[in-house]
Amino acid sequence: MTILERKGNEMESVDVNKATLLLIEYQNEWLGKDSKLKNLMKDKEQFEESIQNSKKVLEYARKIGMNIMHVPLIVDNDYKEFGKEKAKLGLRAVIQQVNTWQDDAKEFHKDFKPLNGEFVVSGRVGASGFAGSNLDSILRNNKIEDLFLIGYATNVCVESTLREAHDKGYNAYVISNATSAFTQEQKEFFEEHIIYHFGGLLKTSEFLTIKPITNFI
Repeated sequence: MTILERKGNEMESVDVNKATLLLIEYQNEWLGKDSKLKNLMKDKEQFEESIQNSKKVLEYARKIGMNIMHVPLIVDNDYKEFGKEKAKLGLRAVIQQVNTWQDDAKEFHKDFKPLNGEFVVSGRVGASGFAGSNLDSILRNNKIEDLFLIGYATNVCVESTLREAHDKGYNAYVISNATSAFTQEQKEFFEEHIIYHFGGLLKTSEFLTIKPITNFI
């Protein structure tokens, strides 16, 4: 059973066995004290709000028994996955230029560490959580249909994951204020012009009203 429609500021019931909360890059490179990416966030208020809302969303998803999937970016310190000599454009090049995702920066932040029984996606090598990873296999093998996306950055890895989830046939929802872009303009453009081509949009307060059901059939 999927979410069908909103009732005011509330959402319909959802089969928690067929749904998952997808946490994208809750690692020290974004959330650590000396994070390089955090320093690139021009809209600090938006970013801090997203962290607090992410904590609420994760706590509630665990409470209602929804599947939890963590989607980190973990690459070698010498960036073999991106092509040391051939990467000239985009994230494959920029990540190497600014030297992010090194050593402890790849670790999950202390406030978002996976618990026993939660899924940790592996093998990812691109902006999308599906890129080179076992995410699609985990979802299909566990009969998951509905994805709730939170994480960083809204207009980069969250958007890339959303687009591919749509094309693979999943129902994907972005919890808007539990993600953050680098600027308010980027976030507004995503919400006004991108999201509805590929999925749904809801706020943290709406996610916290979801009524869980469990269908064992």
